Formats: sequence, structure tokens, C-alpha cells
Amino acid sequence: MSKIYKLRPSHIIIISFAVFILIGTILLYLPISSKNGQLSLIDSLFMATSAVCVTGLAVVDVGNNLSYFGQIVLLMLIQIGGLGIMTFSTIFIYILKGEISVYEKLMIQESFAHTGRDIYSLLKHIFFFTIVIEGIGAAILLIRFSFEYNLFDAMYLSIFHSVAAFCNAGFSPFHDSLIRYQKDTVINLTIILLIISGGLGFFLLHEIKTILYSKFKRQVSLHTKMALIVTAILLFGGAVIFFVLEKNNTLKGMGLHDQIICSVFQSVATRTAGFNTVNFAMLTNATLFIMIMLMFIGASPGSTGGGIKTTTFGVLFAIIKSRFYAREDVSIFKRTIPLEAASRSIAIASASFIIVTLFTILLTITELFNIPHQETRMSFIEIMFEVASAFGTVGLSAGITERLTELGKIIICMVMFIGRLGPLTIALAVSREEAKGKFRYSEENLMVG
Repeated sequence: MSKIYKLRPSHIIIISFAVFILIGTILLYLPISSKNGQLSLIDSLFMATSAVCVTGLAVVDVGNNLSYFGQIVLLMLIQIGGLGIMTFSTIFIYILKGEISVYEKLMIQESFAHTGRDIYSLLKHIFFFTIVIEGIGAAILLIRFSFEYNLFDAMYLSIFHSVAAFCNAGFSPFHDSLIRYQKDTVINLTIILLIISGGLGFFLLHEIKTILYSKFKRQVSLHTKMALIVTAILLFGGAVIFFVLEKNNTLKGMGLHDQIICSVFQSVATRTAGFNTVNFAMLTNATLFIMIMLMFIGASPGSTGGGIKTTTFGVLFAIIKSRFYAREDVSIFKRTIPLEAASRSIAIASASFIIVTLFTILLTITELFNIPHQETRMSFIEIMFEVASAFGTVGLSAGITERLTELGKIIICMVMFIGRLGPLTIALAVSREEAKGKFRYSEENLMVG
């Protein structure tokens, strides 16, 4: 037991995710999980990884290939992965022991990027927000689906989509995701609000609730202000760009109202969730590239989404702004950002860019190696899109997921795993812990830029 407690929080988080992926793989590999015979071991691993990492990429059709048992296993993995395995583990420990140790609190902080002291309150609100938001979403969807399906199917579809949307996992029992409902305002707006709620982060939702209860007497933290403003800018900007680029393409033939709803939906879903109301195989290359950037940025810290996070993107903007005005410190919204936060943001963005680039190259080799190069030029962006989607735990695809080779599937599994945990968590886990000293090497300048 002492050896377990010597493990760092990052080790425990990685091991916990790996264990649940293994359990999910075994359950999905069972013949009872499939309608049309047994899934292959690689396909079972891929689906389990995608669910636990709340991504949504699928190598098999969820509705047509998975049985109700398999779909429920998938939904449970999504819920566990979305809330955070550390949350379930810590609550279980608390029930057994009646308290949470300092070490277990560190694991929660590491898992949710939470630096506050009130861990009990955070855990309580995580479950409160999850139950309330998913419940409201499911209730609205139930009313809508009840017009088309019997009560059981309507309840099942509403719960599945509500959980998947809030956890920002783009799985759907429908073979075309939500394309059949691209003109349905109720379903679109409900899914949009669920995705945004899950993508903002539990800490932010907790703070908003506290501010509302204090009748706006409590000051808004820099984290909440940054996350909300960056989220709003990305959602609005993404919707406008999607509308302009796709107006005469995938949005052609729709009324203005439907075009706007569809554009907003895809802007929201692209950053974190993976649901789609248009055929992504038909999107222009310019749209795909813009979406790659949105997926790379992703959701907010402590949320169910991936990417480098909205606050990281905001800090990077603040760094560029400070350098542009030749200022030593990094500031935004009349607050100075600590050097540690600025350095961490640069490290996260740089490591993430390297990971996406490296795995794009690897996937290009595995998927296009035997095809004449002149015939694969336009396929490159589809592969980059797939990798960015996996890293951002988004789940959107330009249509190549089901055609991936066995090695390609394993590569995407690795990207989803790294994307869900974060590159720095992986780096901390594999790095050696060095004792802090008061010395440092001599400084020498060099030319950059």
C-alpha cells in the first residue's frame, strides 16, 4: 500500500483511465455487446478509449452494430470519463472511510485543474450540476422524441444524447449523428446548451452559482472571466466563419434561420462535442482547417472537453499582446498573469502542437503509404482533421475513421488518451522528480525570431 501512495497524482490518473479503458474493452469485446457478431479486439479497444476519453470517434455504427447492452456499456464509460474517474474513486473512498486524505485531494486537483481548497464542495457540485443539467436536457429531449418514438425508445434516446452531449462525447445511436434533425430548433438548442454547459468546466459553473447566490456581490475570478469571454468569441467567430464558408455548400437550400442554427451548432460542437448536423465529408478545405484550429483550442479547464483549453489560448493572446507593447509582465483584464501560468500555457500549446504534428505524420504513413503521392495530397487535411479531433476529444471525422488500418486505429487511441489527460500530465508522469536547488546555470543570450 505504501508503494501506491508513493505514486504521483498524475500516475494514479493515468492508471485509472487505463484500467477503465481495459474494462470497457473487455465488456465491448463480449458477444452480448454486438448485434452482428463479436467486435474485433482492436475495435473494442478503440470504442472503449473513445468513450472513456469522451471523444466520440467510432469505427463501428453505434446503433446498427452495438446491442443495447453494448450501448449502455458505452454510455457508462462516457459518464465515468466525462465526470472524471478521480471523482468516482474519491467519492467511493469517502463513502468507505468517511474522509478524504490530502493525497486524494491532490488527485482531484490534478484531475480537474482545480487549485482551491474546498474539494468537498467541488465534488458535491460536480454531481449536482451533472444530475440537474443532464436531467433537464433529457426531459426536454424526451418531450421532443415522444412525438416520433414509443415511450421506451424516446426515454432511451433522450438519456443517451443528454449524457453524451453534456460529457462532450459525440456518440449517437443514429447512424447519421444528428443530420436528420438539422432543422429541428428544439433538439439543436438543447444539445447546444448541454455541450456548452459541459465544456465550461465544473469549477466555472460552481463559481457562477456562487455569484448568483450572492446576488452578484462576489467578484468574478480571472479564470471565469477569461473562459467565458474566450468561449463567447470562439463560438460567435466560428459560427460566422462556418456560415460564410458553407452558405453555398452544405448549407445551400436551407432557409436563413436553419442556416444560422446549423452554423451555431457546428461552431459549438466542433470545439468539444463531435455531433454534426451536416455531412463533414462535404465541407470545404477552408472550413475543415478552421475547425482544426477550433478543435485544437477546445473547451475550458476542469471540463468534459479536451484541447489546449480556452484559458491557455487567452494567456497566449495576452503574452503576444504584452510583447507587442514591449511590456515585461503579462496582463489581461487589469490583472497580471503569474510567470508560472504564462510558462505553462506556452508549454501546453507547444507540446500539443508537436503531438498533433507528429501523430499526423505517423497516420499519414500508415494510411497513405501504399498510395501514389499525387493521389493523396487532398487526403492530408482529412488525416490532420482526424488527429486534431482525437487530440481535442471532439469526435468529428471527415469520413475516414471506419477506414483506418489496425495500426491507424491504435495511433488514434494513443492520441485520444493523451488528449484527454493532457500532454503535461503525461510528461509529469514519465519525468524524473528532481530535488529543488538554489543554484542555476549561467545565463547567455541568443537571437530568436
